[in-house]
Amino acid sequence: MVKETYHPKAFLSLKRNVRPGLMVRTRIVLLLEKRASNAKSVAQKTGLSYGVVLHHLHLLEAENILLRKGNRPYLWMLTGAGQQRLTNIRS
Repeated sequence: MVKETYHPKAFLSLKRNVRPGLMVRTRIVLLLEKRASNAKSVAQKTGLSYGVVLHHLHLLEAENILLRKGNRPYLWMLTGAGQQRLTNIRS
């Protein structure tokens, strides 16, 4: 059995973290780690519907994990908030 891994920033503190939502938010956060994008672009690149992407972008924004900038179409980007990935530190 393969254990699924979710991005640490996909976890919400204000809502229940159910598997489908964690999977969607993980895909969104991984994409936004590479570059800031608008919702339409995120939907196209992840293969998710625009409505689903927008819903999860707003959930992540409420948790201060994402920030939207500019005028419509908003540019979504990650903030420094949220749980961070653990990295190996070698001396």
